[in-house]
Parts: sequence; structure tokens; C-alpha cells
Amino acid sequence: MEREKNGHTDISPLLPPQRIFTIIMNRLNTLNAPQKWNLSDLYEDFDDPRLAQDLEYLRVTADQFRDQYRGTIASLSPEAIADALQEIEAIATKSGCLCDFPFLVFSADTRNAEARQFLDKAKTALTEVSNQLLFFDLELQALDEDAFADLQTATVLEPYWHYLDRIATMRPYKLPEAVEQTRNQDSLTGRQAFIQLRAVHLGEQDYAPVATPDGRMAETEAELGALLHHPSADIRHAAYSSVREVLQQHNSLYGYILNSVCQDHRLENQMRSYDSTLHKQLMADEVAEPVFRAIMDGTRDRYDLFQRYYRLKALGTKQTIRSCDLYAPWTSNTREVQSVPYKVGVETLLTALEEFDVNYARRAEEFFLLNWVDAKVRPGKRGGAFCCYTHSKHSYLLMSYTEDYNSLFTLAHEMGHGLHYAWIGDRQSYLNCQPPLVLAEVASTFNELLLLDYLLKQAEGDADMRRSLLTRQLEDQLNLLFRQSTISRLEMVLHEKATEGSFDHPFINAQWMNLYGELCGDAVELLSSHQYDWAKIGHIFFKPFYCYQYTASTIVSLACYQQYLEQGKDFIPGYLELLGVGSRYDQIEALRHYVGVDLENPSTINNALSYIESLLDQLQATLDASSNGFK
Repeated sequence: MEREKNGHTDISPLLPPQRIFTIIMNRLNTLNAPQKWNLSDLYEDFDDPRLAQDLEYLRVTADQFRDQYRGTIASLSPEAIADALQEIEAIATKSGCLCDFPFLVFSADTRNAEARQFLDKAKTALTEVSNQLLFFDLELQALDEDAFADLQTATVLEPYWHYLDRIATMRPYKLPEAVEQTRNQDSLTGRQAFIQLRAVHLGEQDYAPVATPDGRMAETEAELGALLHHPSADIRHAAYSSVREVLQQHNSLYGYILNSVCQDHRLENQMRSYDSTLHKQLMADEVAEPVFRAIMDGTRDRYDLFQRYYRLKALGTKQTIRSCDLYAPWTSNTREVQSVPYKVGVETLLTALEEFDVNYARRAEEFFLLNWVDAKVRPGKRGGAFCCYTHSKHSYLLMSYTEDYNSLFTLAHEMGHGLHYAWIGDRQSYLNCQPPLVLAEVASTFNELLLLDYLLKQAEGDADMRRSLLTRQLEDQLNLLFRQSTISRLEMVLHEKATEGSFDHPFINAQWMNLYGELCGDAVELLSSHQYDWAKIGHIFFKPFYCYQYTASTIVSLACYQQYLEQGKDFIPGYLELLGVGSRYDQIEALRHYVGVDLENPSTINNALSYIESLLDQLQATLDASSNGFK
């Protein structure tokens, strides 16, 4: 029995769980290889006449909105303000579709000149549209305190209360309308152009191929990255070196780009009177600086956990751990590196989500049935993985599935984002659809924990597989808690340096090696080519201080997962409500209210680090039990 609910196919939970599972698996029988996504619910292609029609519609609508409302905001009633906000949301929703379509096509193939050109065209047109609407927030910010307070308590504006609070918070940092418009226009050939240059250039690179014992040839960044999990130390080193050789070759270019981006932030900070780029980003991300400092200090104080793990790994594997060996398997047992075909991975993930909640798994199923996932490995495809949410539609997931457990966990991670936005899309309008960054990463990490728990249950009695999964979790958590915060430490140094003047690529290389050396101590041998790794980290170019949010959300996700283990199914309603709030409420308060997690309480950070320590204790006990270490 199936029915349509909120535009989504819902399989009635009245059916027996095994029957539901059978229905899912029958539907997914065709997924024998990684998918390419179908973007036709946005536009058919670049010849689709709706592209030009929608661009023109947006230009006309934005002009009409400006003519109707500019100079009148102070005299509008709360009801009229609500109507105007809904018009802005409609414009922004269509703008999102127009920008996302070329972005997604370009991400799937960064060598696609047509996609690149249309993306530039769309950004230019939509910047003009955005500039026409700038006056609205500026006029709201210009209201006297009493008039603005009336809006913040008006019942008709209740869905926008947090949005209005944010407008008030950002009031001191806004510029006159003409200056704001100029900043937006300049960005197209300034900071955003440099960011795009890096993406285009990196996507055009070819890597020295690496052959594997089974006769396969790895030559894309995704395939070479997957070989870092290979049992052969020589193959790991070759794959690692192949990517770093390209980064070294273009080290000066990427250094120039990063310096230019940081200098642009510096200039903006001066114009807007931000104390620093960190201050600006924390304001945007709704994170208090004491919380940021507590996370950074708390993780730095426990570098011993990172180093302890890799000393154990060196003991267990009986080899020195180099920077190319961080994700090496502990043994040469082929089960630790066994292939996980795409269909098997999809089925495994859906089953793990099914055990958490039936309807949660149903929403995940849609992504595969309706081709909202691009998982195919191919040259020119953007590296890494992401979830792109298009309001009024759904999310699109991009990754390169390399048929291993690392890819499976990446799929689980991005699906967490997709499901998060599915809950938001059902409940929030455009202005409340983007969760602040701490909340933005909670569902993705939580999904990985659900998958891990399921796989550990499936491996009951299989000591090798359980050890492999546990060490994988440890490496993932250590990455999120320590590597990601180390990236933000690099950004702190670079943006501070930018206030003094320009910096070059040798400066970045040296700072990255110093910071990573502090993290690794004598537990990991840093290869000299590790100094170029920063150029692979897209976030430091297009979203400063994003990476510590992975650390923060990991802390929150671990706290949520502990609550789930304690409460069982009783935890789920509050958790799903948390996913649905988007940006409608303050994220710290939402965490307290819906799932009882307090990020401002130091014990939350300490408990997460203690959890990692407990896993290390278990691993230590396993190693001690074997007189010869792991075999």
C-alpha cells in the first residue's frame, strides 16, 4: 500500500518491515553501477527555453518589487512586511534553481565549457537581481528600535522572527546600498573569480596513473584517494605522491589564489568594521567566540589521543606510519579492503537507516530511485563530495563511488545532508531553509554512526571485520575532531598574516607543516610533500573557518548518538524535529530544546573526547591480548 504525502511516496508502516524491505530492494535492482544524476526537474539542458524565460522573469520581478517597496518599508504593517518577505522568497527560490543547474553540471564535469560559461552568466544576472533587492534588509535595519521590536513580536511574522533577529545582529556591519551593490558586482571578478579559477584549474589536471595488483589503473583524484586505503605501502605512497606532484607543480598558483582571497576578506573586514575574518564568520555562523575557543582549546589539549592511536597503529602494523599511511588497513587481510559494489552499498545503507526509522529510510530511497545522486567516477569531475539543496525541489548528492567502505561512509554522510534538507523542505520556507553550520553537519555524522552500528552488528563474531570497522571509526573521528580543527588553525594564521600584508606559498607550506607536525608529534612521519596538502582543501578558499564546524558537529553528533543509545526510539521524534527547524531558531537553543545537547557546556566537548579515549582503550586491550600484535 503506497500513498503520496507531501509530494513524496510513502510506504505505509503498517506493512511488515520485511515486506517494506523487499519492496525497496526490488525497486533498486537496476543499481548495478554508480549513478549519474538526472537534473531534468531543474532544466533539461542549456537549450531549455525555460532558462532564458526564468532569467527574464527574475529581472522583471525584481524591478517590480523594487518599484513597489523601495522607500516604503518604514510605513508598512507587519502583514505587508510578511507579504513582501514571501515575494522575496519566491524570487530567491527561482534564483536558486537557475544557479544550481549550471553549478551541478559543472561539478559533474569541470571541463564542460558550456556549463562554465552559463554558470558565469547566471551569477552575473542573479547578482543584478540580488542588488535590486538589497534595499529591503537595509531599510529594515534603518528602522528605529521600537518599530523594529514591533516586527520582532508580530504574530504574522513569527516564522521570520529569527531572520529578523539576524538582521538586527548584522546591522552594525552593513554598508550603504550603493556600496553593497558594488561589493556584489566586484565579487564576480574578484574573490569569487579566484575561487572559481582554482576549481577550474584543479579539474583540468591529469594525475600520474597508479597500477594495482589486480590490473586496474587509478588515474582520477577519487581513485587515487581510494588507494590510500590499500594494503600495499608502495601503492599508497605512489597514489599519495601522484596527487601531491600536481599540487607541488602549481603550488605558487594556489598560494597566490589563497592570498588574494584572504586579502579580499581583509578589505571587507575593514569596510564593514569586523574585528577579523574569524569574527565575521562566527557572526554569520551564529557561533559565540567562547564556544569556538573552547572547541579549539579542547581539541589541542588532547592531541595525545591522535598520537596514541597512530602509535598503536605503528605497533599493530609493525611499520612506521607516514602521512600516506594514515588510512592504511591494520592488516593485509583482504576482507578489510574488500570491494563494496554500488548496489550492495546502497542496500546496506538503506537497511541501516531502516533500523533507525522506516520513513527516514523511505526518504533516502527516493534519492536512488529518482537519480538525485551522481556517484560515477570520471575524469574532470569535481573532487570530494557534497550535497546541494535546491529549495522547492530536493537535494542532489555528488561523490565518486570507488566500491569500498570509505565510499560507503561518504555516501552515508552526504545522504545525511540530503535527509536533513528533506525534513527542512517539508517545514520551512526559503529564508529558514539553510541551517547554521553546527547543525548543518549533525545529520551527516549521525548517519555515519548509524551505518557503523549496523555494520558492527553484522560483523558479530568476526573479530577481523569488527576491528577494521572500529579502527575506521576512530580514524574518521580523529579526522573530524583533530584534522579539521587543525585546518582552522591554519586559517587563523593566514588571516592574521593577511592583516599585516601579503603572504606567499612557502609561508603557507611552512605553517601547514608546523601545525600538522604539532598534531602528529613523533607518531606520524610527515612526508615532505605533505606541505602541499592545503591546496586540496576547498573550504579554506570558499568558506573560511568552515572546517572547525566539522569538529563542533562531531561533538554534537556524538552527544546525540549517546542520547539515542540511551533512549532508543523515544529519541527519534525530537531528533527529526531538530532536523526540521532549519534556521528558524537559534541553533544552540534548538539543540538544548529538541535533543538535550548543550554545546556551551564544557562537559559536552569533554564527553566526546572521552568517548574517543574509551575506543582507544578497547583497541589497546585488543592489541595487548595478542602477543604478536595484529596479524
